[in-house]
Amino acid sequence: MEAYILDWANLLLRWLHVITAIAWVGSSFYFVFLDSSLTPPLDEKLKRDGATGELWAVHGGGFYHPVKYAVSPPKLPDHLHWFFWESYTTWLSGFALLTVSYLWNANIYLVNPASGNPMHPHMAIVAALAFLVVFWLLYDGICRVFGEKENGDSIVGALVLVLVCIAAVLACHIFPGQAAFLLMGAMLATSMSANVFFWIIPGQRKVVAALKAGQPVDPIHGKRGKQRSVHNTYFTLPVLFAMLSNHYGWLYNHALNWLVLILMMFAGAAIRQFFVMRHGFKLGRNRHPWPYALVGVLVIIGVAIWLKPAPAAVTAPVAATGAASGGAAASGVPSYSEMHAVMEKHCVVCHSANTIAQKNVKFDSPDDVKSHAQQVYQQVVVLKKMPFGNPGVLTPQEVDIFKRWYEGGAPTTP
Repeated sequence: MEAYILDWANLLLRWLHVITAIAWVGSSFYFVFLDSSLTPPLDEKLKRDGATGELWAVHGGGFYHPVKYAVSPPKLPDHLHWFFWESYTTWLSGFALLTVSYLWNANIYLVNPASGNPMHPHMAIVAALAFLVVFWLLYDGICRVFGEKENGDSIVGALVLVLVCIAAVLACHIFPGQAAFLLMGAMLATSMSANVFFWIIPGQRKVVAALKAGQPVDPIHGKRGKQRSVHNTYFTLPVLFAMLSNHYGWLYNHALNWLVLILMMFAGAAIRQFFVMRHGFKLGRNRHPWPYALVGVLVIIGVAIWLKPAPAAVTAPVAATGAASGGAAASGVPSYSEMHAVMEKHCVVCHSANTIAQKNVKFDSPDDVKSHAQQVYQQVVVLKKMPFGNPGVLTPQEVDIFKRWYEGGAPTTP
């Protein structure tokens, strides 16, 4: 019953998380586009009121005319829309999902028993949470110290890149690959939401309070908020890649998975830079940013070529009964009993009529196993994705048993 309840919690939290993430990323992308597309106002009244940019747009049959005041409007409107629920709900639902999916079963998803000295599950939980908190503290410290200096944006960008690389190496050495990639995404997403909670929204509240009190507005709040908002837009594509990567075992199970993660995150940030600068190029503000897109695409292509699997050796299959060449064992193909012993150790906990039977896949009888032989080979040998959450628990020898069993015709005799 616990597994059934957790499955429902996982489904509903994932649904909520995706919906709110779409809203948050969408609003973030829109405002970055808006900032990059604004033109100086033509109306004299707007100029007198302190407007710094305007945009005319058409959507859904209507015309829109957003106007930006870089510091403050001449009069505070009665109804002011705040953009923060998307960020907070995305983070809260994501953390709840992380808790249900990973922290709740830390002994399965956060600990790699195949390592020489596996962590205690409680220590793994502490380490996972520390990644979220410590990265934010270091990142925030970098922004505080260097963010307002001359060439501060370049210094902050370089230091944050180094910090992300260090975090990726540590995560991939401490946790199983799948958990490491996911935690890197959660780490960056936590900093994104913390930017909104600790800097962007408080700064906006101070501006509103000053306007209501009839006091001059300090422009530093807008500058700081803009800086953190720009950081968030560059984090977005790396975060989305890390969150989606758990579906692709050949990424996070590579021996140099930390390098795979760094390169793919870098490619995402470069491609995002292209889209950020593209709007300004259309208005003649900068050169065409195509080199950023080219670099991002080339990095992705390079990683894809690098990770290309070696051609599989062609092995002549033996009869399923094991009669050919004196039986499965005699031909060097593992017997069904040998292969199923590994299954009973690692697989039937999730794939049995007596347990969960995830995706209605059961390994209770030889016929059940035979009907899913190709799926087993694909998930365990090719993608290296199973057991789900901690594929590293299988030793290379156990993976080889699945490989030789399938390529030898998937015999079902003992």
